[in-house]
Amino acid sequence: MWKKGRGKLGLFDPLLGAWSASAPSEQGPVHCERRFRRSLSGAYVELSATWTVGATAYEELALFGFDADKVLTFWSFTSDGKQSRGVSVPGDDLHPEAIAFQAEMPAGVARMAYWPADDGGVMFVVESRNRKGWKRFVTHHYHRRGED
Repeated sequence: MWKKGRGKLGLFDPLLGAWSASAPSEQGPVHCERRFRRSLSGAYVELSATWTVGATAYEELALFGFDADKVLTFWSFTSDGKQSRGVSVPGDDLHPEAIAFQAEMPAGVARMAYWPADDGGVMFVVESRNRKGWKRFVTHHYHRRGED
């Protein structure tokens, strides 16, 4: 099921479509919906995500594609007015097929990654780097929408 497609953005093919996950958080149960699709004549992959914690919703719109230097990059914009930009990095320490990105954030270096779950779903993590390595603060197990 995790089969990369053709072309430079083919690595995103396993993520295309709608996904959902629910997980505990310090603020209470969180539910997240993610939708990946090709955008702008296939030059980018677009992610639209909605995170819901109780009655509060948080939205994200991101584009994955190549910058002017031909580096695989993401640009993210969120409903709280924040923006981030990151570049593709190896994620082999997480999973051999991980798609990982690293960004300089106001609080330090962060990494997000996706990889295939054993049940056909997708794992997603967000981590921050500290002196000892990576500290994970988000772990979600996504299923195709309608399967969880």
